[in-house]
Amino acid sequence: MKTQNAQNHAQFVPLFHFGMFAVCVACFIIAGINLFSGITSISILLFLTAIALNLAFVFIRTFPLKVQDRAIRAEENLRHFALTGKLLDKNLTMSQIIALRFASDSEFEDLAVRALKENMSSKQIKQAVKQWRADNFRA
Repeated sequence: MKTQNAQNHAQFVPLFHFGMFAVCVACFIIAGINLFSGITSISILLFLTAIALNLAFVFIRTFPLKVQDRAIRAEENLRHFALTGKLLDKNLTMSQIIALRFASDSEFEDLAVRALKENMSSKQIKQAVKQWRADNFRA
């Protein structure tokens, strides 16, 4: 497996991100054309099914990521508590906490303080990490 860093940590699944997305969009367009060329009960049903398919596409991705984000927040809160005896500052945003998970234990606390003080974006936090801590289990 390739060593993970700030440039290559994002996961990309071509079959999902391009293949399934293209199928969902094509179904929606074809169902829309079918509906507007003649409104029948079948064309309405196809159009509603296409809308449902597109909504499912979005929710299939977003629901698990929300759950995973909550798990990351809990893990990083626990890691911060183990390192410092204190919980993470409540003013850190979810995206900042998610980005902080890549920081090694030696730089985690200082980077968390800096992220809050300087209102760093997740990209800035990831770029500030000197010793990358890989997360190979992100969905």
